[in-house]
Parts: sequence; C-alpha cells; structure tokens
Amino acid sequence: MSLCREVITLQLGHYSNFVGTHWWNLQDASLCYDLDGSPGELQSDVMFREGVTHGGQVTYTPRLIAMDLKGSLQTLRQEGILYETENHAGAFSWKGQVVTHKHTLPTKNAFLQDLDKLDNEEILTEADLHSSQQAQYSGAIPIQTVNSSLEHSKRVYSLEGNVRVWSDFLRLHLHPRTISVIHQYNHDGESDRLEAFGQGEALCKGPVLDELEDKLHFFIEECDYLQGFQVLCDLSDGFSGLGSKVTELLQDSYGGRGILTWGLSPVSHANSTPVREHCHLLNCALGMIHMANHSSFFCPLTLRGGLGPRPTATPDFTHLNYDPTLWYHSSSLLALALDTMTVSYRLRQHSNPMWQLADALAVSGRKVVSAYGAIPFPVVHGTHLSEAFDTFADALPWKPLSACPELGNGCCYGQSVALRGLERKCMVRPQVPGTQPLLDYPCSGEDILASWIQSHYPASPMAVQIVSSASKLTPPFPQIFNKSVSPQGLLQKQVPSTSAVAPPVVSVPVLTSLQSSPAIGPWLSELHIAASRLDPHRIASSFLTHGPEPSDLQEALEQLRVLAHCYHNENSGLFHSSSEDDDND
Repeated sequence: MSLCREVITLQLGHYSNFVGTHWWNLQDASLCYDLDGSPGELQSDVMFREGVTHGGQVTYTPRLIAMDLKGSLQTLRQEGILYETENHAGAFSWKGQVVTHKHTLPTKNAFLQDLDKLDNEEILTEADLHSSQQAQYSGAIPIQTVNSSLEHSKRVYSLEGNVRVWSDFLRLHLHPRTISVIHQYNHDGESDRLEAFGQGEALCKGPVLDELEDKLHFFIEECDYLQGFQVLCDLSDGFSGLGSKVTELLQDSYGGRGILTWGLSPVSHANSTPVREHCHLLNCALGMIHMANHSSFFCPLTLRGGLGPRPTATPDFTHLNYDPTLWYHSSSLLALALDTMTVSYRLRQHSNPMWQLADALAVSGRKVVSAYGAIPFPVVHGTHLSEAFDTFADALPWKPLSACPELGNGCCYGQSVALRGLERKCMVRPQVPGTQPLLDYPCSGEDILASWIQSHYPASPMAVQIVSSASKLTPPFPQIFNKSVSPQGLLQKQVPSTSAVAPPVVSVPVLTSLQSSPAIGPWLSELHIAASRLDPHRIASSFLTHGPEPSDLQEALEQLRVLAHCYHNENSGLFHSSSEDDDND
C-alpha cells in the first residue's frame, strides 16, 4: 500500500478562489468511485479528507481553507450543507413582537439550479447510496451523482455572463471549516476595500488569526504524514499582505514541511484606475518578496504580459478561443496548468514530496520560479509524442504563465517538466518491421521528453514526469477550445466546418514547466525599478495608513533588488542591474 502524504490547501483572495474552484472541480472529476477498476495514477487522499456527517453519511471533501471578503459568497452558505442540523421551533423562547426583514436572494445560474435538483434527489436516496457505496469505497461522497448525471446529460453550460463570484461554478461540497469570511472589508462597492498590503498584514491577528489557527489545527491533527501546504494567494490587492503573514505563520509553526506558494494575478480588475494600478504594483512587489522569504518556493501565476503598469500582450494559445479579461476563463487555464505542475507530489506511486520539488528548484536563495504551459499540448490524433516534438522544430510549445518570457539561450538553473494526458501507447513511435533497432532509440515517453528538453537546455538539471491520465473537463468548465481540438483534447487531422456544432472537449493533455532561470533576474529587476519609482504617499491614503513603514518598504524593495541579482548569469548576456538603470534615469 502506497504512503499517503497529505497536503493542506489555503486560498487567500477572490481570484485565488476562482483558480482554486476550477482546480477542485478538476480534482473532483478525476475521483475514482469504482474499486473494480485499477486505481488512478494520482492519489486523491493527498488533497481530500474523509469524514462522517451527524447522520452517519460518509463524505469526501477538500482539505482546504478558503478566505474571502464579506459579500463574496453570494448563493453559497459559509457552513455548507453536508453537516447541517435541523432547527427546531421549540428552541426559540422569545414571546415578544417579531419584526421580519426580507431581502432578495441572489439568483442561481442554470448550473447551480441543476446541482440543487441533484442534491434534492440525493436526499431521497441517501440511505441506499450510503449503504452500497460505503461497502465499495471508503471515500464515498454524494457528489458522485454530479459526476454521473451531469456528464450523461451532455449539457453544456455557457456561464460567461452568469459568473459573478467563484461559488457560481463550484461543483462539489465543502467542509464547514473550509470557508472564512473577513467581515472587516467588502467584496463589492467603493468603501471598506482591502486594497493595500498593510491592510492585509494587519488582518493576521485577533479574530482572523484565531479562526485561521483553529482551522489549521483541525485539518493538521487528522493528517498522518503531512507533507506541506499549497498556498494560492492574490498578489495585487491587500491579500498579498495577509498571505505574507500566513506563510510566515506556516514557516514558524511547521518549518519542516513544504510551503509552495502561488501568487495569482488577473489580467484586469473591475473599476481599475491608474492610481489603483500603481497600488497593485506595490502590492505585487511587497507580496512577492515576503512570501518568497517564507515559502519553499514562490511562483507567480498570471496571464498578464507583465506585473507592471504597462503589461505586454497576453499569451496567445493557438487552439483556444478565450477572453483573458474574463476571470472565469483565465482562472480555468491557470487551474489546468496547476493541475499538471503539482502531479509530482500527488502520485500514488513514486511520488516526490513537496520539499524535493522545492529543493530542486529553489537553489542558492533563488526562491522565485516561473511557470510555462502548453494548453492543450498539441498532438495530432493518431500520432506519437516524438512526432509532436518534430513539428515544433526549434520553437518551444509553451507560453509564459508568470509574465516572465524565456531568454531562449539555453540557460536554466533547474526545471521540473510535467506532461499529462497522453496514453503510453501514444508515446513512442513503433519501429518499422524488419528494420534493425537503433541502440539509442528511445524506449519510453520520459526518454523522449527528457531528450527534447536537453536539446533546448543542454546543461540544465531537470526532473521529468509523465502521467497518462488527462485532466477531465466536466461541467461547468468553459468550452474555450476551437474546432481543431477533438473531444479528447487532441488535434484533429480534418477540422470540422464552421457550420458544424463541435462536441464539448471532455479531457485535455497539458505540458508544463517550472523553471529557475536567469530570465527571472531582469524580470524581477524591472519590477523593482517600477515599484521604486512610485511614491506611496500619492497612491492611496490607505496604503501607508496601516503600514508598511517607509523604512520597511525601502528594505523590502532592496531585498527584491538583491534577489534579482541572485539570478545573474554571466553567460546570459541579458541581465541588467536595477542600480544601473536608476543611475541612467
């Protein structure tokens, strides 16, 4: 029996919860409910926990703490519905006058309405489901009905105009201890906004800290072999300050565990202004250096062309039709990439714990890494992996997912490459019958992938991971693929006519790369220069009201400059120091 090393996930901020919701939907779609088949390559117990409701029903919910602001849940109940108890009228003893205040509840979209119908049907058959499923699988959960009914219905949900918050497309139930709502700040409106780094830092004390520690202890105490924490944190608002304090808390209390932090930033914000964009820039700079200091590694994830006030164009994915400014779309791509980048510490067999992944990438103080992804990985139906790489010639198939373009000079301190979604039989091209086998002929997909990586990065230390099972796309994942992509995520030899209705894509192969490379140096340097030129007193009254002190701000920016210099490579020829640029201004 393989050892299960548990992971606890923290999602801090609204966009992080967008990405996290897509990510958990992907995990839920991949759950194995039938023990008659072979177990999956990924071990779901790493991310999920088993529990029992008050009525004795077995549940299987994410090992997750999600934090957001007041008004961000809309139709979602903070405590969920799995562990609810009846409210008895006899419990109320008040005999005086009762005044009832009514307000209109948010309208649920078509997907949530269908989920409610399935939940109601589940209540009617709960006893039968519980007795039969518990005998087959110890992690049985009611959400199996979603995996069967919604998929068999073949209904495609177009939620682009109906997603206001992340709970509008959440397909699985959460534990009552998962959601934390920060009532001091509003999700909507112009008042009481969590805009500045210092506001977030100040939150991590008092009731917010007490509630966080209580939830952490609950999830940690039931883990047998906790390998670490997966932190998704908004980078451009006040949650960057909260994330800095949360990662510091994790490092101080659980320093021997892995802490992999992903800084999330959307392409655009609602009601953005130049002043707010400058505030976002300072939040990014401060959050990045502080969370990198307190994490095993820190990786920004964004489809912006840059973290500065004037980003370049968003990545162009050839086989996608997506709106990068739509959070529902952009977060789905980042979740797909994250699903592949994290497979190494979620494998059932031969897994590499979080700290091994971090130790391989965060060397010599270089704790910021960059991400790249090919979504989908372009493989023509009926061809093999080696043939797919032949079509790329000297080009790289992936696009930047951290706003950090590659230098293209073959220099890299280390990288972790993961490919999922191609069956083993599609890896190696069979040799022609009657020919003499070549001594150096690749015998596995790992050999082919490693050989291709080495052709672009000859001296780069690397780890290669291939998982044959693809990411399953179930409702309500957005259908953002063009007609060249088949339902299995492969490229079609003949593209259907424009008038033909394309069937939904239900799975997709993805190739990702996590890199520690000299390219991060000039990227961090540019961020340092842009942040150093801003006057925080002229940005927003709230930025320095709650901190940081001007001296702390300057110290953090200096740490960012020093960190950028850690990536300096004499052979890259493209690195420039911040101090040189400042002198030339």
